[in-house]
Amino acid sequence: DRKAIFRAESVAYLNRALVRLQDIWEEIGIPEEQRLQRTNDVHKHIKGLLDLMIAEEEELKKRLMKSIESCRKELTNMCSELQLPLFEEEDGCTMLQMEKNSRTRLEMMKEHKKQRMEELKSLIVKDRELCDIMCTTPFCIEKDSVPSLKQLEAYHAYLDDLTKEKERRHDEFVSIKKEIIVCMDDLEQSPETSFETDVMCEDEEAFCLSDDNIAAIKLLLSQLQERKAQNELRCSALRTKIQELWERLQIPREEREVLSEHMVKSKKRNIEALQTEVDRLEVLKMQSMKSVIEAIRDEIALLWERCFYSQEQQQAFLAYHDDDFTEELLNLHEGEVRTLKKYHEDHKELFEGVTKWQENWTLYLELDKKANDPSRFNNRGGNLLKEEKQRTDLQKSLPKLEKCLKAQIDVWEQEHGKEFLVNGQKFLEYVQQQWDHHHTEKEKEKLERQMKKTKQIQEEMLYGAMRTPSKRRIVGTPTPGKVRKLNGTSTISTPNSFLSSGLGGTMCQSSIQKPPLSFNAMHLFLFFPTCSLLTPSSFYGTLRSQDTQDHTFTFNSIAGSYSEFARDLSKASKSNVKTAVLNSTVSHQ
Repeated sequence: DRKAIFRAESVAYLNRALVRLQDIWEEIGIPEEQRLQRTNDVHKHIKGLLDLMIAEEEELKKRLMKSIESCRKELTNMCSELQLPLFEEEDGCTMLQMEKNSRTRLEMMKEHKKQRMEELKSLIVKDRELCDIMCTTPFCIEKDSVPSLKQLEAYHAYLDDLTKEKERRHDEFVSIKKEIIVCMDDLEQSPETSFETDVMCEDEEAFCLSDDNIAAIKLLLSQLQERKAQNELRCSALRTKIQELWERLQIPREEREVLSEHMVKSKKRNIEALQTEVDRLEVLKMQSMKSVIEAIRDEIALLWERCFYSQEQQQAFLAYHDDDFTEELLNLHEGEVRTLKKYHEDHKELFEGVTKWQENWTLYLELDKKANDPSRFNNRGGNLLKEEKQRTDLQKSLPKLEKCLKAQIDVWEQEHGKEFLVNGQKFLEYVQQQWDHHHTEKEKEKLERQMKKTKQIQEEMLYGAMRTPSKRRIVGTPTPGKVRKLNGTSTISTPNSFLSSGLGGTMCQSSIQKPPLSFNAMHLFLFFPTCSLLTPSSFYGTLRSQDTQDHTFTFNSIAGSYSEFARDLSKASKSNVKTAVLNSTVSHQ
């Protein structure tokens, strides 16, 4: 191999060198002893040189071993600090390769440590800045030790959350600050404390966004908003008072417009202007006591109506009828107005429901009245069907609304521990009363119609024969369109021609002209089966004679139906009509 070749060449060169030296020494003439001495010196020199070289290489080996050992120790420490696994040496590596690999790895580990420490340093700086702004506790981590990757990741996540929280608090602070500025402007107020000055004047980026400061500015805003709300409530009360006094005192529109600017805003100067106007109107009110009290009485009457006060409840306020217009009487009326308004506000939802029911009920009564009006059939605009549908819908919806109101009233009565009254009585009693009254009125109208109809029939039965000849149709005169064939001959069809079946199938005719029976009278004639032989004239004569003699013939169908009327009339005919009236022109064939 090459090593053997190198050794052979070295030995050959050394031999040649020694032979050449011997030749030179011999040529020079150096004695033998000196030549031996010189040869010995050459051997010593070569040996020393080789020993020196061997020593140096041995030293190099030791340095390499030491370096490898040192790198291994540092790598072990670095892996421990960086919390990384140890490196494993490759098999078959020379000492130089091992030393180089260890040194390279160590340098890499040192660079990694440096990067981690620099990253930790930057995170700590950022953490301190956020802590200074938000007054929070710094992240718990060793500043001098090398952080692990998990620690750095957790630190990053912590600072990201903290940054987001800082941005949220900053946005919240800016928003609250704007509202505070608006409130202070509306209140015409300047910062009074150092904290308020910091909030109003300090740079937004330099403001400490601690939890305490955020809570403090929220409290400040709530206090300012409360003051503003109080001012607005005060202004609203003053405006309401002014409106009431304007209406009661009938202040001209020109005077009202002077205050228009102050009727919108609620700043300090607005409050002062409104209060001044109230004071002025109070003076005018005292000067015009009578007109003011009368105006208040109109308002009380309206509130009574809205609150469904009964007459007893209204009469309980005795001052309403007092004519001694004094300040004390005015105070009583104003107190009554306040009481009624509070009562209406406490029952507002229920009153709205009752009002809705009352409106629907009124509409239902109107539609029901129209439904019973005969003139409604003259309507050609299509409203008849709409009104009937609306009436039907209301008839169905009213009970549902009453049920819903009953449930609300039950809940209200349980909560307040008292009864809810409408016109001095319970709502359902009031509703039932309205329905009963409606049914009574319908029955009354029905009876009136029956009485009117009965009276008309009675008059036709009693005085039908006294009609003027111009209004009577001569028996035997055919009516156009009403001539029909009977047994091959023309027969006159009169209103009573349908009686032929009841009279044995024979057409009854009289040679004497008689007044025709009205249609209603013919109906009555059907209800007398025992008097089937009566002619219309004899029937009228009987009734007329009976009426002129003792007027004992009566009609008892007023309280009943038409069938009851007919039955009573039949009984009356059996008891009063004599057999002597059967001398008619009716003939049996």
